[in-house]
Amino acid sequence: MTNPLVSVVIPAYNHEKFIGAAIESVLQQTCSDLELIVIDDGSTDKTGEIVKSYTDSRLSYTWQENQDAFNTINRGMGEAKGKFIAILNSDDVYTTDRLEKILAHQGDTGAECIFTDVTPISDEGEDFSDPNFGWNLWHQGNRKVYQECGDLYTSFLHGNFMVTTSNLFMTAEAMKKVGNFCSLRYLHDYDYMFRMLLAHPQGVHYMVNDKLLYYRIHSGNTLGEAAIKGRLQDQDLILKYMLARIPEELKSYVETGSARLVELERELNEVRQLLEPEHKSIGVRPAGRELINSLNVWVKKKIGG
Repeated sequence: MTNPLVSVVIPAYNHEKFIGAAIESVLQQTCSDLELIVIDDGSTDKTGEIVKSYTDSRLSYTWQENQDAFNTINRGMGEAKGKFIAILNSDDVYTTDRLEKILAHQGDTGAECIFTDVTPISDEGEDFSDPNFGWNLWHQGNRKVYQECGDLYTSFLHGNFMVTTSNLFMTAEAMKKVGNFCSLRYLHDYDYMFRMLLAHPQGVHYMVNDKLLYYRIHSGNTLGEAAIKGRLQDQDLILKYMLARIPEELKSYVETGSARLVELERELNEVRQLLEPEHKSIGVRPAGRELINSLNVWVKKKIGG
């Protein structure tokens, strides 16, 4: 297929249970001018067999030795021919009208990158609709920050409310400008969005009222080493991209102060655990949030002045 309007890249790995629903959610889009590029990252189950059972000419399939998600996505984007690039993880699902609605918004606004709200679903495809469900509380907390401040960069410093690479839609030109996904195993999507915001400060749009993606939350997910590594990467990213928006002459103050806030919170939690055993650690978010809010006010004053 030559010059499709949209190229959708699916990085697939051992998702025989979900890959069919992902593929069908793309092929059944109300916008049909697309190509679907599935890169199989060394699956050992029936993922490849299921993908190859589809005969739609818009779909291409490539198998490779396991190289991790970010390399798989990069390969798919490198093969894309569309004017626009979208990504869908092999366990997530598009709403049937996702591309149509995003393209309409892009046509009205000229946005370089767009993401939408999402609906969390279970392994069986059931909506997690309870507002008190833990993931919903986390997500709504991040959305609230955006609704209060109206600034995407500030809001992303609070948390990744794009949620997943599946939520990423961008022009091919924006993709070329930002480049490939970095080699972070857990937060390559988070890093990519910060780079996109830096490259296109006014060109990233959030369709805040449109739930156009079903995001799979697996029942088997448990806390483990990934939870630690993910949070360590999170700390590094927050500091890196907070400093990216600070004038060079002030970066050492912010970096030093941020490190001290983290250290103080750890010290406080240790002391409280000794003096108040019932106390539960609340982490560095409260202090960090105050710092980010203060910096945001300062930057706005500098720009306004």
